[in-house]
Parts: sequence; structure tokens; C-alpha cells
Amino acid sequence: MSTTTTPTAAGLEGVVAGESEICYIDGYAGVLSYRGYNIHTLATEATFEEVIWLLWKGSLPKKAELESLKAELFANYGLPGQVVDFLKANLKSAPMDVLRTAVSMLSLENPAEAKDMAPEANQRKAGKLMAQTSMIVAGFGRLRTGQPLVAPDKSLSFAGNFLYCLTGKKPDSVMEHVFDVALILHADHELNASTFAARVTAATLSDIYSCATSGIGALKGPLHGGANEEVIKMLLEVGTADRAIERVGEMLAKKIKIPGFGHRVYRTEDPRATHLRKMSESLGKSTGHEDLYLMSSRVEEMVKAEKKLNPNVDFYSASTYYSLGIPVDLFTPVFAVSRMAGWTAHVLEQYHNNRLIRPRAEYKGNPDGMQWVPLEKR
Repeated sequence: MSTTTTPTAAGLEGVVAGESEICYIDGYAGVLSYRGYNIHTLATEATFEEVIWLLWKGSLPKKAELESLKAELFANYGLPGQVVDFLKANLKSAPMDVLRTAVSMLSLENPAEAKDMAPEANQRKAGKLMAQTSMIVAGFGRLRTGQPLVAPDKSLSFAGNFLYCLTGKKPDSVMEHVFDVALILHADHELNASTFAARVTAATLSDIYSCATSGIGALKGPLHGGANEEVIKMLLEVGTADRAIERVGEMLAKKIKIPGFGHRVYRTEDPRATHLRKMSESLGKSTGHEDLYLMSSRVEEMVKAEKKLNPNVDFYSASTYYSLGIPVDLFTPVFAVSRMAGWTAHVLEQYHNNRLIRPRAEYKGNPDGMQWVPLEKR
């Protein structure tokens, strides 16, 4: 017996859970757009800063607005002392655990502002979350290897400053551009698990830091973030294209899921993979990691032939991030740096037209009428 009259679906697959003007996906046509701008257009024409503004405001920024956003992000790069102390005290901890806790700690810097739910205050806090999340990930990456924090450079873009503050070396124009595009491709993806978690938290009118922390907590799960880490580990372990094909064959025979393939929404190629494939190839050639691209390409051919599955955003982002010099266990935190743009956009939208998200469950147990048995008779 059901307590509801509406149909259910495992994992809410195919269920429309809300309205939004931020992101559109057509999984059968392979379409992804932010605020009506196709992801292919944004990947070839936009900068990540322009995409942040687009997601937040609903339109492309004018020149003065873009410069204002860049200045705001740069002004917010500094981390509170207690957050830096926390990073230094947890150098051996898992990066996503550190990121989750550090982002939550950001609310302690100014408790009064953290509680201020005025639209202007939440917009300011969104800017802080964008900048400071980037510096938490980059800073932790340096501190745990015994290197000092690097101050951002005003001449660099958001993407360039992340790579600079992580590696201590200013990236060349190619690397800066590749990472900028990668951030754009990961910035939002409709009601994925982490974004939905952030919106559910926002719907209770909790503060934006709690919403971001909810998103990070969901992204930490291996069924959401982390697939690109598994992809690169596999490629580095096998070492050659022939061995990669052999390994994938063994996994398919044992019905083990190949990381980086298939998607809950897309029934054709993930449009983000289209760009990451090209960047993996070009960056691999320029950094001496072309073997990773060649292995990836061979694996893609085999999985397509054997399972009719297309690569998703994680598959070629693995070799791209590795070629950028990003440590493997920071791949998922880097995902969070980019997705913070989408999370905050969705949270701001939820606040603007809020209704508590409270779905029902289809109950599968005995609905009522159980007889109480005294303890001594059980």
C-alpha cells in the first residue's frame, strides 16, 4: 500500500524536482546551456569570470561589470587566519575532508554577515566563496608539501591564479586558457546531486556557507565526484595503450564499471567531453603527456565498440588535469572550485523564490496498526 498517489522512480530519475532558469540539458540531443548560451559557445568565446556573472545575474557582463567582478574576486582571495591554521594542522587529511570543513569555517570570520540573508549580503558571500574556495584548495596543495602560500597576481585570471597559487609558477597562456575552459565546462549541470543538496539546504533558509558545505559533502561521494581520479589512476598504472586495452577488457569481462563512461542524463556524447578530448590531446603534446591522451583514445574506442557508452566529463578531464600539474587527489576539490559558481547561482535563485523542499516517500512497510508487545513478552 502506498501513502502517496504520485509515481516514484529510483534515485528520482526523470523526476522534475523544481524550476530553474540557470541550466538546460537535453540528454538525447547532447545539449548543455547556461542561461540559454550553448556550452560550445561558452567554451570557445567566454572566460570563466564571464560565466560566473552569467550564472549569477542571468546575462553576460558589460566591460565595467566584468572588471568589477574581477576586482571583487581578487579582493576576496585572502583566507582567514583560523582557516590557514586549520589547513596547517591537517596536512595529512583527505583534501575533500579538509575542503568541506574549511568552507564551513569561512562563516566564522564574520558571524553577523553570515546570518545576513539580504540579497546583497548573499551576493557578497557568493563572491567570497568563489575566491576563497579556490585559495583553500591551492593553499592546501602547497602547505602539505612544505611550501609557503603564494599571493595571487592581479595580472592573472581566476584560472591563472589558481594554477599559480598551487604550483608557484605562472602558467603559460595555453595552460591558463585550458584550465579556464575546464572551469567553464564544470561550472554547472542543472540538478545534479550536489546542486540539489545545496538547494535543499537553501530552501530551509540556512546560510549560504551551509549550502556550499552541503554541496561539497555530496560531491565527495564516489558516485558523484572522483571518477576522473579513478581514470588517471588506471592510466598511470597500466602505462601503455595496449595494457590499457587489456585492463579494460578484463574489467568488462568481470562487469566492472569503467570510470569516466556513461551518464545518468546524456544518451549521446557529453558535450563537455567534446572539448576536454581536444584539450587532452593538445595539452598532452605540449607537456609531454601525449601517451595519456593516446591511451584514453584507445580506451574510448574499445568501450564504445563493446558497450556503446560515451565518455563523460570525467574521462578526458583526468589527463587534462594531470597535464596541468594538478595532483590527482585534488581533482575533485578542483571540481568544487568550478562548481561553486553553479552552487551559489542555484542557492541565490532558491532564496529569491523559495519554498521549502519537502518531498514525500512511497512507504513500503506495514502502514499502521501494529500491536504493542510489552518488553517482557518480546
